[in-house]
Amino acid sequence: MSNVISIVEVGARDGLQNESRTLSQEARFEFIKHLAASGLKRIEAGAFVSPQWVPQMIGSRELILEIFSRRSEFPKNVQFSALVPNVRGMNDALTTPIPEIAIFGACTESFSKKNINCSIAESLERFREVIALAKKNKRKVRGYLSVAFGCPYEGKVSEARVIELVQAYLKMGVYEVSIGDTIGVANPKQVSAFLLRLKRRVPIKKVALHMHDTRGTALANVVAGLEKGVRVFDSSFGGLGGCPYAPGGSGNLATDDLVYMVHGMGYKTGVDLEKLLTYTKTMQDRIGRQLPSRTAEAGIPRVRPLAK
Repeated sequence: MSNVISIVEVGARDGLQNESRTLSQEARFEFIKHLAASGLKRIEAGAFVSPQWVPQMIGSRELILEIFSRRSEFPKNVQFSALVPNVRGMNDALTTPIPEIAIFGACTESFSKKNINCSIAESLERFREVIALAKKNKRKVRGYLSVAFGCPYEGKVSEARVIELVQAYLKMGVYEVSIGDTIGVANPKQVSAFLLRLKRRVPIKKVALHMHDTRGTALANVVAGLEKGVRVFDSSFGGLGGCPYAPGGSGNLATDDLVYMVHGMGYKTGVDLEKLLTYTKTMQDRIGRQLPSRTAEAGIPRVRPLAK
């Protein structure tokens, strides 16, 4: 199996949307530019959502237009994406050059209603319309499935149901499904067993993991994913954010901690960890709190692997 890991950096969207302070468009642009300069190649830049519900994402359209008007300032191999919840958001996205959009669904009815105000069946119908528009306009579509390992409202989640939804996403035309431990309840044994079952039904190369570190298990769950062949992981700079609609759902996996661990295990990410960490103080000042990244707090030890 490949020793190259693809990191989907979600700090500029999933991270910032759950912070109490709203950053200016200029600050968000500067942040994204730093992420790209540090070697991150897949960056979720914003979301075409209602400002009433997610005020932190106000101005995402203008931000994305600015990114592409200044595209020469970014490495050529960086891929940008944005979250799109419905047809209205998709139409807004189509007024920009964004080449990839992401849809966001849930694995339980309760969470689906809380998060996107509709049932799972209704969400799939919405997504079909969004995907059809995206395909017509030659935009790639990535999919998120939240609360795959446990739900704050329903508790245990059926593995069979999650697998059915992964298959439904892929059948609709989603090229990659990010499976989320939204409230950070999964453990490595559970992740391994689920992925072993999932691999019998779908190609593992189409699967990503979005693990939360709410209870300190995210990195252990990443290792379980690596052992089962997963090579794509979502993470957030410094551990920014979480899910605003999931009680106890704070704790995005810090990109810094993920990179430090996998480099030490001999994997390559293309990320310059030392450069990435130079933005920690700036971001802490802007959001008004210390970031939870352990690597940012402790620093990089003198004896360490620096493979990129």
